Amino acid sequence: MTATPDTAAPRTYEVKTYGCQMNVHDSERLTGLLEDAGYAPFDKQGAEAGDQADVVVFNTCAVRENADNKLYGNLSHLAPIKAARPGMQIAVGGCLAQKDRATITDRAPYVDVVFGTHNIGSLPVLLERARVQEEAQVEILESLDVFPSTLPTKRESAYAAWVSISVGCNNTCTFCIVPALRGKEKDRRPGDILAEIRALVAEGVSEVTLLGQNVNAYGVEFGDRQAFSKLLRACGDIEGLERVRFTSPHPAEFTDDVIEAMAETPNVMPSLHMPLQSGSDKVLRDMRRSYRSTKYLGIIERVRAAIPEAAITTDIIVGFPGETEEDFAETLRVVAESRLSSAFTFQYSKRPGTPAATLPDQVPPEVVKDRYGRLVDLVNEIAWSENKKMVGRTLELMVAEGEGRKDAETLRLSGRAPDNRLVHFVAPQEEVRPGDMVTVEVTYAAPHHLVADRVVSVRRTRSGDAWQARTSAPTPAGVGLGMPTVGVPAPLPDAPACR
Repeated sequence: MTATPDTAAPRTYEVKTYGCQMNVHDSERLTGLLEDAGYAPFDKQGAEAGDQADVVVFNTCAVRENADNKLYGNLSHLAPIKAARPGMQIAVGGCLAQKDRATITDRAPYVDVVFGTHNIGSLPVLLERARVQEEAQVEILESLDVFPSTLPTKRESAYAAWVSISVGCNNTCTFCIVPALRGKEKDRRPGDILAEIRALVAEGVSEVTLLGQNVNAYGVEFGDRQAFSKLLRACGDIEGLERVRFTSPHPAEFTDDVIEAMAETPNVMPSLHMPLQSGSDKVLRDMRRSYRSTKYLGIIERVRAAIPEAAITTDIIVGFPGETEEDFAETLRVVAESRLSSAFTFQYSKRPGTPAATLPDQVPPEVVKDRYGRLVDLVNEIAWSENKKMVGRTLELMVAEGEGRKDAETLRLSGRAPDNRLVHFVAPQEEVRPGDMVTVEVTYAAPHHLVADRVVSVRRTRSGDAWQARTSAPTPAGVGLGMPTVGVPAPLPDAPACR
């Protein structure tokens, strides 16, 4: 009888992600790459206290002022664990890695791999090289050589997916470091995008979010100014694709053909995230944002005329250098006129390497904090008022996984309406699964969510089947995000510098 050789257990990994949706999607690729290379996801639930994965990957963001401190704080926490664990590896990628490069290994010499935004596909090779050579590997490319959508990807949701249509950005906003880190815009060919979406639908996905730093500039690389609206319409021809969303457009390049495509393509959802950043024309000029408040309000008006049920959200930066009280009043005016369903508001954060970091007239922190509070109060007041209009309406929701933090306490489930509003609904008697559709009657409104205490009907879907098939043999999640959820691509904004 021949003895069977012992098979070594695969090395485990964990990916920790910070920042925008682009990073979330990149982390799905990193996860796919690692599993393709033979690594297994680290089971945090089954691990003993203090245990760590064999490989910990930080996918970083460089937009916020405290991004560096957050990274190095997390790294220092792992340092003693790594010192006691021969063979454990730490990798740092993403925008902060692209920016800081070898500075990371200078400050944290126990980091094994540093890779940038243009070469995420190199991670498994760099990890192996660092292991064999027993020295840190720092590899940062200045431009993209392979579009990342060609890489293996482990999707975090069975029923909803991100689909990149472009990477990089050609704008030069003075507060934004992202173009320097992600590079000039590179567009995928429409046929490649549609083929990926069809493949996802065949696997059970019924909602996709088209992803880019500036989606409505899509086509600039191959000379078609209406490429994005054509892409939306083409999505409407894909059987089984129930919901199409996109993020994020730029007001300067948002054209009427896109509005028409949204209105005329049934599976393109009536939701629009349109970054404002400031309502002051002077501040917009200082930001190098190539539109003014009148143009922004005109877009909102035309969208509402074509799609009356559209919910519009935005990003706003408070306290940009040189912002006066009069400038801030203009922001409040535009917000009030826009009647936004929600807004992601940010206090200006100085980022080294951006033109705005050296501008004069930096606004004192106490002034920024006061204005921020007043803006949040106005945004919440408007959002609540708009949500109250939904009470009594019947909505079809896609059941979501992990969207309701209090679902277990309230015995409710959660889902997203076509306009992307979050709705918590009473659990019906029949089983519903993430990815299934429920029709509900809204009975209560809060500023940031709706409640439905009456379920009208339940529609089981292929997406629900896909979720059930995936969870029938559960595997531990490999991607841990520094954000509330990964289930459905939620309406979490890119940080303001990403738009």
